[in-house]
Amino acid sequence: MIPDSVSEQAVTKQDGRLPGSRPTQWGGGETGTAVAIVDVHGCVTGWNADAERLLGYPADEVVGRPAADLLIEPVTGDDVRSAVAGAPERWSGPLALRHRDGRRVEVTVIAHHSRAEGNGPDGWRVLCALTGSEPRPGDEDLARWAFEQAPHCSVSLYDAQLRYRRSNQAMVPVVGLPDSALRGLGILDITTQPQSAKLADGLRRALESGEPVHLESFQRTGGERRIHAWSVDFAPLKDPDDPDGTVHGVALVAHDMTEQFWARKRLLLLNEAGSRIGSTLDLSRTARELLEVTVPEFADFASVDLLTALEADIEPSAGELAGGVMLRRIAHRFAPGTRLPTVLELGTTDSYPEFTPPARALATGAGVLCNAEDPEFVHWMAVDRRRAAIIRDQGYHSMVAVPLRARGVTLGVAVFYRRSRADRMERFGQDDLLLAEELAARAAVAIDNARRYTRERETALSLQHSLLPQRMPEQAAMEAASRYVPASTRSGIGGDWFDLIPLSGARIALVVGDVVGHGIRATATMGRLRTAVRTLSDVDLPPDELLTSLDDLVVRLSEEAGAAGEVGEIGATCCYAIYDPVSRTCTMASAGHPPPVILPPAGTPEAARVSIGPPLGVGGGLPFEATEVKLAEGSLVAMFSNGLVETRERDVDEGYQRLCQVLARTGPSLEDACDAVLDDLVAGRPRDDVALVIARTRALDDDRVVTWEIPSHPSAVATARKAASQRLSEWGVGEQLYAAELIISELVTNAIRYAAPPITLRLIRDQVLICEVSDASSTAPHLRRARDWEEGGRGLLLVAQMAHRWGARHSLTGKTIWAEMPLLP
Repeated sequence: MIPDSVSEQAVTKQDGRLPGSRPTQWGGGETGTAVAIVDVHGCVTGWNADAERLLGYPADEVVGRPAADLLIEPVTGDDVRSAVAGAPERWSGPLALRHRDGRRVEVTVIAHHSRAEGNGPDGWRVLCALTGSEPRPGDEDLARWAFEQAPHCSVSLYDAQLRYRRSNQAMVPVVGLPDSALRGLGILDITTQPQSAKLADGLRRALESGEPVHLESFQRTGGERRIHAWSVDFAPLKDPDDPDGTVHGVALVAHDMTEQFWARKRLLLLNEAGSRIGSTLDLSRTARELLEVTVPEFADFASVDLLTALEADIEPSAGELAGGVMLRRIAHRFAPGTRLPTVLELGTTDSYPEFTPPARALATGAGVLCNAEDPEFVHWMAVDRRRAAIIRDQGYHSMVAVPLRARGVTLGVAVFYRRSRADRMERFGQDDLLLAEELAARAAVAIDNARRYTRERETALSLQHSLLPQRMPEQAAMEAASRYVPASTRSGIGGDWFDLIPLSGARIALVVGDVVGHGIRATATMGRLRTAVRTLSDVDLPPDELLTSLDDLVVRLSEEAGAAGEVGEIGATCCYAIYDPVSRTCTMASAGHPPPVILPPAGTPEAARVSIGPPLGVGGGLPFEATEVKLAEGSLVAMFSNGLVETRERDVDEGYQRLCQVLARTGPSLEDACDAVLDDLVAGRPRDDVALVIARTRALDDDRVVTWEIPSHPSAVATARKAASQRLSEWGVGEQLYAAELIISELVTNAIRYAAPPITLRLIRDQVLICEVSDASSTAPHLRRARDWEEGGRGLLLVAQMAHRWGARHSLTGKTIWAEMPLLP
């Protein structure tokens, strides 16, 4: 017998029976099972009545004794443990036992590890059937009935010529014909489905090889239009007593795995949805990914419609969705072979009454399953006849509408339609509804992520664009075109900026800067720096002095950020250039910024030789150096941020080389030149912002500029006024002539009375009339209102009232007072 580890005495009744056992009589055609429990020490701890009938020992004579005493051939406990070492859960084998009367009893036993309470973790339960070991006459009937009545196993028998002989009851509805109509036919005569050849091949292989063959088949059953999934086994039939193993026929055993197949398909669909939906943060793309997963595998048509209220940043509550809803179509997809048109085009809206499945799904927050004959669907089709006509033409007969909800917000609804198809289940069921809800839940999170990202990105980009020039200012110094490309970072915004600032004397300032980093903080810093540059430009500071003042500002901003506990210092670069169309000179300075590229009208493009100073905020008070370049009329000047020429794939030198090559091929259009530069140097969404300005210089001819040297004597005022009046008349200045003469008189008078020679008067006829008086004094006048008893102090106030704009700028040799007047037709 088999040893056990736990004593059964405590749970054995006084008569030696196991708890729950019922006595059975030995013989008389009754069946019973002898059971003994043996502990780890090899002692019998349990003995039932059938065991007593088998060996004649009552329980009180066996329990507590070694099990080895019951064996004909004595064995040790080690021998028994060695015999069962390879089968720790169950052991079976023949044993020769000693009956109480001394005779030999040969039995076959099965020993199980008994883990039930009371038997111990290592207990062995030894069983032996008392009767039924030999076949009985009734067994043949049982086998025949099992073949005929097996409910989920469809069996057909074919002879050695692979001719049909008979089927069981489960196969009759599959074949669709009685045996009398099929007997003697080959399988290709019985069915003409596309995969019938695979069945015929399986039968042949099993017959010829004598080995079982397995395959999976997808085909319609007899009398059905729907395709089923079948697991088919071909078993060769042999006479067990034939030593040659001759195959006398083949049994075709088929199991309908359709439900399992579709359950597996649903799991695969969920798995695919998890990997494919939400691959980007593009809202429309995310919706299309949901439809690409579900059509045509799950549905023949699907659409995603979002609530129009979301477009106004309104997130409706459950109560607000109880009535009719307005939805906008953002994606739809058709199965192959679908005939258009569709009910709703992409981007258009439609209203859904509260009784329609989409509106009900939104109101209840749960999916709605609807068939074409359901009253709600019939009512909907009666109200919307155009939709009804299209649905009827497409053949849709079943639909599922599921809400798209994420983070407690209802976004819209996904709708799936299905029509009759032979390769899948005809109508949506409850399992399909659960699947659609799971798919919609996953897609809703991705759609909400895309929606929130899109909203935040649009907000950030709006802020970015509001801080950049909205249009190029009208001026005569140069023609310019610009581009700004946001980075591919999550925020999509950065600190790059550009600007064109009209200055006095028909000059123009070009600025390109770059604040280190990305996000709202970098953009806000950029806005402050751009404002500062414009303010300093109004003071008419030269480029090097302007960058020095800007450097001081960045240092103060960094100190403020550190005091506020913000991580990281503020750093920026900037290139500032001033072009004078009169002298045709360009003065530029750089604070750690890439130098511009200049292309003369009849030359080759090259980087300007600018002395590049330290970046803003890290210069330590070091001065910046300005560089003056003479530019011929029609020269191209390209200013840009480093994101254009420097990337991870190429260094700065290669970027400059490619930029020069592109500029050398450009035509007269600056807009086309900007596009060509971006197409060549910027691939898709760059990792860093890109700001680009391309300008073509103009020049003011001598006939539009006139300059006089003015003697430092009061009588020179009349002479200057007369000469200016004559030139203004030649330029066609009409109604403004008196005001211009008055301004010239006051400016020249002030220079003679309060400044130092040399004094010059310059008139410039641009889009406005510019009057400039320069002298060698560094003191600048200031505007004030003269008191009643004061004789002076009214001239500058008069100039301010007569001129459109006026101001003063300083130079190395003195200052210039200027005033502008609009030129009327």
